[in-house]
Amino acid sequence: MSKNNTIAVIDYDMSNMFSIENALKNLDLKTIVTSDYDTILSCDGAVLPGVGSFPEAMKNLKKFNLDNAIIDFIASGKPFLGICLGFQLLFDRSDEIINTNGLGVIPGEVKSFSKLDISLRVPHVGWNKVKKLISLDRGGFNEPLNDIDNDEYFYFVHSNFVLPLNNTYSYTSTQYEEFNFCSSIIKDNLFACQFHPEKSGKQGIQILNNIFNNENRKI
Repeated sequence: MSKNNTIAVIDYDMSNMFSIENALKNLDLKTIVTSDYDTILSCDGAVLPGVGSFPEAMKNLKKFNLDNAIIDFIASGKPFLGICLGFQLLFDRSDEIINTNGLGVIPGEVKSFSKLDISLRVPHVGWNKVKKLISLDRGGFNEPLNDIDNDEYFYFVHSNFVLPLNNTYSYTSTQYEEFNFCSSIIKDNLFACQFHPEKSGKQGIQILNNIFNNENRKI
């Protein structure tokens, strides 16, 4: 990708899209906030952000035909980023509020911290470390954590966590008090994370640069 390409920020009435839009613009990348299927598929990269409840998010995705747009875009092989709720929606299902089917891109479930048999403060808010679990040959794509120290801090705000069916696609983990959870996944052209790169300072901008810029330069 180059800075002349356009990144779609997918709008499904569930997030502040403009934080990620501004972060991408700081990298001189062109962005378009859109809920139009054809516009999304025509772009060179896409971001699925999100804040709110899983059931309401899936309702909105289906309402705007964005579930098909997301699945088709990922299948196109172009870079795709899911953030926070946009990360969770990629999994098979969630037990938040009511059992709800997700997009089914990654095998696994979304579970609530509050339902664990341990004492955790909910939500998990603030800066926490992200530990890389694997290094991959990305086949032309930069690794998201290139030029970022292991155990670097990123910003989190969430009450639910993903539980992958297996660890094949688990890219990073994070320790929250006594509980360790998967904080990002990676699969071919798809990277998705529980933390917010757009709110994580220089290291978060570096992740966006690694995903959406061909030149793997350090910010």
